[in-house]
Amino acid sequence: MGRVRQADIARVAGVSQATVSVVLGGNRTGVRLAESTRLRVLETARRLGYADPLVKRPVCHDLFGICAAGPAFEAHQPVLAGVEAEAAALGKDLIMFTGPVRRTRLADGCLFLGDPVPGDLLATGFPVVHIGRCTDGRVPFVDVDHAAASAEVLARLARAGHRRVRYLRRPDDTAAARERERGVRTGTALVVRTDGTDLDAAVVRAWLGDGVTALVVEEALFAATRRALATAGAAVPGEVSLAVLGRPPDGTAGPEVSGFEVPRRAVGRAAVRLLASVVDTGAGERRLLTCPPVPGETIAPVA
Repeated sequence: MGRVRQADIARVAGVSQATVSVVLGGNRTGVRLAESTRLRVLETARRLGYADPLVKRPVCHDLFGICAAGPAFEAHQPVLAGVEAEAAALGKDLIMFTGPVRRTRLADGCLFLGDPVPGDLLATGFPVVHIGRCTDGRVPFVDVDHAAASAEVLARLARAGHRRVRYLRRPDDTAAARERERGVRTGTALVVRTDGTDLDAAVVRAWLGDGVTALVVEEALFAATRRALATAGAAVPGEVSLAVLGRPPDGTAGPEVSGFEVPRRAVGRAAVRLLASVVDTGAGERRLLTCPPVPGETIAPVA
């Protein structure tokens, strides 16, 4: 036949050329299409030798994709290190996607980091796993149990006698932040949303004067909180206890801060193993990894 065109596929499959274009384009606009029609178009394209790598590439279960916007790659280096390590251990190759979702079909399955999985891709049955909690019940995911880890920190403070606690979190409404707040609310903490710019000595002194005995902060607010405490001359843990939901930045001076480990590298490895299972069996699940507690030295009993 020479070079096969979409018009040739349409004629042999008995559908319109527009239908062929929709199917081969991954149906990004969500056109209602019978599954039998979609499969007939794909089979016809393969049989005629249509020169589209998304159609011709056989599934061999050895090429995994990972899809995210550029900044997400920069912000999740430990996770990506775990993805790379586990892919190598399982003998899988990796390909990163930053463009159209249609390209993910070059892989046998794809990890999604940060951004939600597009509904039109899910509708095709393409194997996916989301790194991070996902509200769409169709999507398998791997995340850490932020709620349980945060609740354990509040329980630690309660055992030390703390009843007036301030929890400082950023205003952004991410799934992880919501889960941490859910865990914190199992205790007595009053939630304070701040970007850190309004934290100063006066604010800290006002809290202490109001009877606050402990601060619980997000990782992103740790540096601003520590500066405000130092400016206020508030000794940690002598005058106020301090805990971080996660780990403070490397190189932090002073006593080890109480909190918990966030096993980001383990999340990456677990996500690859889960994707391998989805590709091989079609069955996925939702996995939450435990965050090991860090006792630290910044939680003291209330005098």
